[in-house]
Order: sequence, then structure tokens, then C-alpha cells
Amino acid sequence: MSGTTIFGIVNITEDSFSDGGRNLDPSTAITTARQLAVDGADVIDLGAAASNIAAKPVAPDDEIHRLAPIIAALKDAGIAISVDSFALETQRYALAAGVDFLNDIEGFADPVFYPELAAVTCRLVVMHAVHDRGRAQMLPVPAADIWPRIEDFFGRRIAALETAGIARDRLILDPGMGFFLGSDADASFRVLAGLDRLKRGFGLPILVSVSRKSFLGAPTSRRDPIQRGAATLAAELYAAANGADYIRTHDPGALRDGLLVMAALNRAGKATE
Repeated sequence: MSGTTIFGIVNITEDSFSDGGRNLDPSTAITTARQLAVDGADVIDLGAAASNIAAKPVAPDDEIHRLAPIIAALKDAGIAISVDSFALETQRYALAAGVDFLNDIEGFADPVFYPELAAVTCRLVVMHAVHDRGRAQMLPVPAADIWPRIEDFFGRRIAALETAGIARDRLILDPGMGFFLGSDADASFRVLAGLDRLKRGFGLPILVSVSRKSFLGAPTSRRDPIQRGAATLAAELYAAANGADYIRTHDPGALRDGLLVMAALNRAGKATE
């Protein structure tokens, strides 16, 4: 758990579900990113187009325009960068800019891009979603069906990426959370509770992104995403204790502190054995 890598979220968007509009100004986004790094983020995950159900499409040129000054500033500061986009043009720009991670909610669905991915060395966050392509949707997928879907998706996608010459050790698996797993909140809890199943099945590192998501409002009755901080931290610490190697969060400071306390408790427990 002490080896958990923290991704700090910076949404450069108008309509992200919990912080849309806050970082559209480049100077504000850069300040936010630097502070998240100080607070404990190992990587800054930049998203220039929201992926929630109500979000509007953003043209790749606009994504790139939003990303360019922030990527430049963070690279100058020596901060590791992830770009969260499923647009090929945006991903190509990110690769040319030398980012450390590409984070794709479509899980790199387009084989035309695979030769370019094989030619670089950045890590790839391959995300599963029940709807396959595009932003989240409210699909009525039974929670009992979610694990077979996840395992089938990763089995096929990993094989395709490896066949294209993309090294397996560059891949990070994100099973998806919230509406990416359908409209039933129980699906997300089942996946969190079974992270070891994903790790055993594929032997690859796992990224979990639960921060402020709607499924956390089911047991807590918290409708406002900003009020889901405690629920988020509980889910993140559970994920870290049960196999998550990377956690993507809006509040890296809280997560860092929680991980440090859990590590101290683990050490104390071993000392008393």
C-alpha cells in the first residue's frame, strides 16, 4: 500500500461533474497542478474534455489548446504528466509533448493508432467501460454481469495491444467506476471488492478512479459530489489495501495522509506479532 502511486486530477473543462470551470484559465490550472503535486500527487492527470453523461463534446484542437500551456509548465517543473483523452489527435499531441502516461476511457480502441503507441515508451492506462466508446452512459447493466464483461474486455484488448508490439509491462488496467460500469451502483462496489480477481487474472498493475463519483452517493445519500470526500477516501484506502497500484483522485493530500496512517498501522501490527 505504501507503494501506491497517486494521480492528481486537474480538469481543464467547463462541465466536469464536480469541478467544471475552475481551471479553464491556464494560470489557475498550473497553480492547481503544482499544489496537488505539493500535496502528494506523484502524477498530474490532465483532462481537457469531460467524460460524464452531461458533458458536451470538445474538439481535439480545443483540447490541445487547453493542454499546451499546462503541459509545458509542468514539464519545466519536472512534474510527471498524464493526459486523459480518447481523441486520437489529442493523444498524438500528448505523445509528441513527451507525457509520461496516456489515460484513455476507451481503452485504446482504434488499432490504427497502435503502431504509434508501439513506437513510444509512455505507460498506457487502459480503461474498461460497458458502452465501449465515448463518454459515460446510463446503461442498465446487471451488476452480476460486470465481472465477465471486464474480463472479456481486457482479455481481448491486451491481446490486441501486445500483438501490435506494445509491451505488456507498459499497460495499467482501469476497470472503470460509476456510470462507466452502468447505472447500478452495486457494480462499482463489486469491482472494488474484487480487485484481487483482476490482478490475479492479468498480472498487471491496476488504476482505480472513484473520486467523488455518483455510486458513493448510494450508501451515503450525498448528492453533491463535493460532499463525497469522506466516502471517496474510504473507497480509495480500501482499493489501495486490496490491490490498486494507482489511484486517481481530486484530493491527493487526504489520500497521502490516509496511506501514511495505514502504513503506520501495518507496521505497528507487525511489531506486535
